[in-house]
Amino acid sequence: MTEPAEDRTLLVTGIGELVAHDPAHGPSGVLTDAALVVSSGRVVWTGPAARAPAADDRLDVEGRCVVPGFVDSHSHVVFAGDRSAEFAARMAGEPYTGGGIATTVAATRAASDDVLRHGAGRLVAEMLAQGTTTVEIKSGYGQDVATEERMLRLARELTDETTFLGAHTVPAELDRRAYLDLVTGPMLAACAPHARWVDVFCEPAAATAFDADESREVLEAGIRAGLLPRVHGNQLGPGPGVRLAVEVGAASVDHCTYLTGDDVAALAGSSTVATLLPAVEFSTRSPYPDARALLDAGVAVALATDCNPGSCYSSSMPFVVALAVREMGLTPLEAVHAATAGGAAALRRDDVGTLRPGARADLVVLDAPSHVHLAYRPGVPIVRTVLQGGRPVG
Repeated sequence: MTEPAEDRTLLVTGIGELVAHDPAHGPSGVLTDAALVVSSGRVVWTGPAARAPAADDRLDVEGRCVVPGFVDSHSHVVFAGDRSAEFAARMAGEPYTGGGIATTVAATRAASDDVLRHGAGRLVAEMLAQGTTTVEIKSGYGQDVATEERMLRLARELTDETTFLGAHTVPAELDRRAYLDLVTGPMLAACAPHARWVDVFCEPAAATAFDADESREVLEAGIRAGLLPRVHGNQLGPGPGVRLAVEVGAASVDHCTYLTGDDVAALAGSSTVATLLPAVEFSTRSPYPDARALLDAGVAVALATDCNPGSCYSSSMPFVVALAVREMGLTPLEAVHAATAGGAAALRRDDVGTLRPGARADLVVLDAPSHVHLAYRPGVPIVRTVLQGGRPVG
């Protein structure tokens, strides 16, 4: 397909199934025998193909399914080094503790900007080829001022959704108090200009993570610096992460592997999204979160990859969708919603994750007649075409 000029309209027609997440098309937000029109990088019309307006250019997808571009709201793709031996050890029975993060910190500190830029760019390109058109990227593998700052500076070259995660773990060379002072002082000052979000790994069961009071201190400092809060919580065991996220008004609390009834109730009464990362459970042999129970309680749910070198080295949102259907009780349509509109909510975005008029024209054409094939054909590269802002990529 010829790339459309900025001032030209594009009709995408012959859509067997359009997953628009638009209530104008009924409770499911799905329309069959559909078309959509793109202008200036935005969706301007959706509806039956038989009633489509004229446009300057035309793309006939010949009965295939179209879904919104995936929104991966949790990733750690700026890093150096390899932790495949750690993965192999887990598959042989060793538990995941988060301690391997120090290995990545050492490799990332030693890497040049060019090495980090190339590695992150390769992973984001991998994501885009699999339909991810919006990605969040965290720091957290520097744990000193200079490396955290350059991680975020490099991440900003790839996305506007950048997160300061200096409070990932406590490095061996500093005690907890000294490191908290560094994170909430000089490190935050250096990193805030390159970040939109502040995050913290709140896991009291892990000696190198941060308890509720320490995590609150980090988040409040970030908020004062103009950043928006999010939380890593309840990954390694029950803990205060979920309730802290709700308390500070975090956009998202991520992992949510171990939840109590009180945690679920707190989320249900809040605007905080529960972002689930099932490829982490796959890679660490941890129990899968009960996404069905969360949705049934009225909790907003997102899906993301958590692509990182330790606990989940996968960039594939289709794989995440398949796991959510197979292991966490979601229907295929609920999983696609969580991987698109849910991810957008976790980033407090209303311009991505849907294909309603006014949304950014980020769309994925599947080489399949239905979104169900994302779970029905796991591991198969069924993403045929990706448009980002109305322009074909790849």
